[in-house]
Amino acid sequence: MTSAKRVLIIGGGVIGAACAHWLCEAGATVTLIERGAFGSGCSHGNCGFVCPSHILPLAVPGAVGNTLKALLRPNSPFSIKPRLDPHLWSWMYQFTRRCNARDMLSAGRAIQALLDSSRALYEELFNAGAVAAEWETRGLLFAFDTAAAFEHFEHTNQEMQQTFGPGAGATRYDARAVVELEPALKPTVAGGYHYPGDAHLRPDRLMASWQATLTARGVTIRERCEFRGFINSGQHPTAAETSHGPLEADSFVVATGAWTPLLNKALGFRLPIEPGKGYSITMPRPKNCPKIPLIFEEHRVAVTPMQTGYRIGSTMEFAGYDTTVNRSRLQLLRDGAAHYLIEPFAEPVQEEWFGWRPMTYDGKPVIDRSPRHGNVYLACGHNMLGLSMAPATGKLLSELICGQTPHLPLEPYTARRFV
Repeated sequence: MTSAKRVLIIGGGVIGAACAHWLCEAGATVTLIERGAFGSGCSHGNCGFVCPSHILPLAVPGAVGNTLKALLRPNSPFSIKPRLDPHLWSWMYQFTRRCNARDMLSAGRAIQALLDSSRALYEELFNAGAVAAEWETRGLLFAFDTAAAFEHFEHTNQEMQQTFGPGAGATRYDARAVVELEPALKPTVAGGYHYPGDAHLRPDRLMASWQATLTARGVTIRERCEFRGFINSGQHPTAAETSHGPLEADSFVVATGAWTPLLNKALGFRLPIEPGKGYSITMPRPKNCPKIPLIFEEHRVAVTPMQTGYRIGSTMEFAGYDTTVNRSRLQLLRDGAAHYLIEPFAEPVQEEWFGWRPMTYDGKPVIDRSPRHGNVYLACGHNMLGLSMAPATGKLLSELICGQTPHLPLEPYTARRFV
């Protein structure tokens, strides 16, 4: 290990937890600070998918036209809150530029590497008993309402296998077969595609378990401790100024998710991350509960049958850091589930939740040393896949800080692509 033995991680979400885990494995002395409660942000109420199937970024050919059409629909799962925000419109412009086959494939290969590595690392974590989170390996089922959408996805499925390998493909089920596979679906569905390599877990249980494990292994976790800037001595930071006072370290990891743009001044450059607001509703399992996690692609709604609960989630709302609950978004989730499932709900509702996803315009996260400070490292911008990419991200950051050979090429995730 290099001289960077004391590491301060800023951010107590799933990415920060993963960084703490692998740094601790490498022998570092780790302190983690979180402005709220550990695991209380977007790592809390997401759908819990660990999904190697989600290779493609949002920026694909045709995405701009589909987005514009969606914005014109009053019940669209995608929305933009109208406002004068030059950073948002710059982000949108850069997103538009990347809606082509070349950039899509480049991003897809980088995303696939992180997803596949993380899927394997999760398996190791759960097999070793390092964490507990209702881990299940039932795959992920895309169910379709119309025959046209079902057949169109076959083209996507074939292209994915040809481009990214046989493991990137799904098993096709026609209308009758998909209901036999998942009897909770209404018999009116047109068909489905099952990705057997995907898995799911309960995110809040993962974070609670990881917190206990990290604490037992000597990681110091300081909740409700707000980062306020770096304290420099010479060229590089030697401490972080926090609401708990200065905290010294040799290296610093910024794992602040969608809040990262608020730290641009401290970082010394601007990361183009936009908060993409998503929603979920958690309740008990219905009597006729799905056994396989589901995505209703035409309605952009996801359903997770957890061992101790049931969650409906998704939508994408670019509304800045708006903390209001848009009840029409929650209704979209209910309507989408009701369209496909025999028994879509159960009572009582245990939680109505929203969180901000850290969206980059090219679909790739940032896993890199800061361009400004040689001992500050970045682990952010994981879009909608933070949970799915966390273990590989944590391992890469540990390898980078500790001077080890990275187990994946780091170039696709460089921060310098934005400088």
